[in-house]
Amino acid sequence: MKKIFLPMVAVALLVACSDSNPDVNFVAPGPTGAVSSSSADAPLSSGEVVPPSPESSSEAVVPPVGESSGSVDVPPAGLSSSSAIADPLSSSATVPSPNTQFTYKVPTLTELDPTKAYTFYGAELTGVDQFKYGRFEARMKMAAISGSVSSMFLNYDNSWMKEYEPWNEIDIEILGKDSNKWQSNIITREAEPSIKKNTSSEVVHPFAFDATKEFHLYAIVWTPEYVAWEIDSVEVRRDTLGMSRGTHADADQVKFLTEKESLRFNLWVSKTPSWTGKWDNGIGLPIEQQIDYVRAYAYDEATKTFTLSWQDDFDGEDIDPKHWSAGDWEMERVMYRQSNIVVEQGVCRLILDYEAN
Repeated sequence: MKKIFLPMVAVALLVACSDSNPDVNFVAPGPTGAVSSSSADAPLSSGEVVPPSPESSSEAVVPPVGESSGSVDVPPAGLSSSSAIADPLSSSATVPSPNTQFTYKVPTLTELDPTKAYTFYGAELTGVDQFKYGRFEARMKMAAISGSVSSMFLNYDNSWMKEYEPWNEIDIEILGKDSNKWQSNIITREAEPSIKKNTSSEVVHPFAFDATKEFHLYAIVWTPEYVAWEIDSVEVRRDTLGMSRGTHADADQVKFLTEKESLRFNLWVSKTPSWTGKWDNGIGLPIEQQIDYVRAYAYDEATKTFTLSWQDDFDGEDIDPKHWSAGDWEMERVMYRQSNIVVEQGVCRLILDYEAN
């Protein structure tokens, strides 16, 4: 095992985002805290049990979609929805440097050649495992250019089909217009063909850092009672049962997350400039999102504990087919292609680049 990092604490104030994008992360079909002395020197192993989650001091106060509030409560520093999960440092750990340099197939795009046609390519790392609740962690350095989306999310694989399939999704997203902020979101829609719009609960949070400059630990915690988002092991937002958004059956979004979901990461370009910033036709590409490691925990509803199921350190020369596949479909302004996922130097790279012909 390797690359385990003791995170810095950063507490963010919540600000509701008034613009809702109902089709965020459209997916086409495709293949922490305190550490005990006994655990501080060893990496987590499969089967390790995490203690029950404490109540959040925030009481899950998040303003409804479309409303802004400057008084949303944030739990005190150090409060984690997983009861201070350790992120221990192994003596053999090799943490990738924030300044690690990688090569690209194309040069940095500084201006467009009017005699050429440009095609833009992104990447999606699509999880193979199916989860009903759990804790999901990834240590990442994110990517941002105006118009882009760099993300980690849980998604019901058939959400894209709409009609008689429900939409279930939980997001962490860095939007290209500002890499000093991130967005948490739950997206739901009941399985009813007459309903065309999703229910979203987008909230934008400030970082205490530029997410594209260094690695940080991101986590989504999903249980039958709540969904929580963490940055560097500090809970930033918690939605609980009974919170209501809208008038449809999916208004209680936590309750409506009934489907098994896969863990995914992607880097792409949106067609909604008000959400992600104006796309400058690829000027500034290539960019990349780097994933140091991923941990997936199972949730025991009886004991309310999380147990580590697996950890991927990306030590090989390609993604592990037991856990991942590569997206190969169109996503708004880009095409996903498998070659835009590169595993090297202990990092999984999701690349956003271009071809000029």
